[in-house]
Amino acid sequence: MPRTGERGGPQTRARISEIATRLFLERGFDTVTVAEVASEAGVSSVTVFKHFPRKEDLLLDRAVDAVEFLRSAVRDRAPGVDVLASLRDTTLRLVDTRHALSGVKDGSIPFFRTVAASPALVARAREISADLQRTLAEELEHDPAFAGDGTLLAAFFISGYGTVMVETARRLIAGDQPSAVVDDHRARLERLFDALRTGVAPQP
Repeated sequence: MPRTGERGGPQTRARISEIATRLFLERGFDTVTVAEVASEAGVSSVTVFKHFPRKEDLLLDRAVDAVEFLRSAVRDRAPGVDVLASLRDTTLRLVDTRHALSGVKDGSIPFFRTVAASPALVARAREISADLQRTLAEELEHDPAFAGDGTLLAAFFISGYGTVMVETARRLIAGDQPSAVVDDHRARLERLFDALRTGVAPQP
């Protein structure tokens, strides 16, 4: 029989993720087991793996959101707006709203420390970046209004975004003034899009 309160759906997934994140940030990713997360959440380990196929995904649980942001930037842009402009607007909106995917959400330093301290999380983050690059390249390949090299644009954008994120995380962990880090983070993203515009994206 399922344990008390065990059921499927987004609420269960959110509860498991919230509890796992708390435990990982408190004790370190590698010292917490999936069984401990399941026990704390009041579900079975099977249920945990039903929602999160890998332990790493309990903490790095925004990959699906990132895919949706990329797809929406390509598919849902207004007529006359090119892909790069849409990606830029989406990316900077994440920064301005301090979204969790922006890298500048308030309170993100413990998260960055936990990821940096775990080779398994670092490796999984790289896998997610590779998946996002493939997703964007496929979207651009099937977009009739995009005339540039989608493979290159996807590679440069995802790599550049990741580079900005890593530097921001490094500075925040080092204790730099958060407001200055956020300003530099946004400025570096602007420079990234300028470089993409002049380098690999077709002119609108």
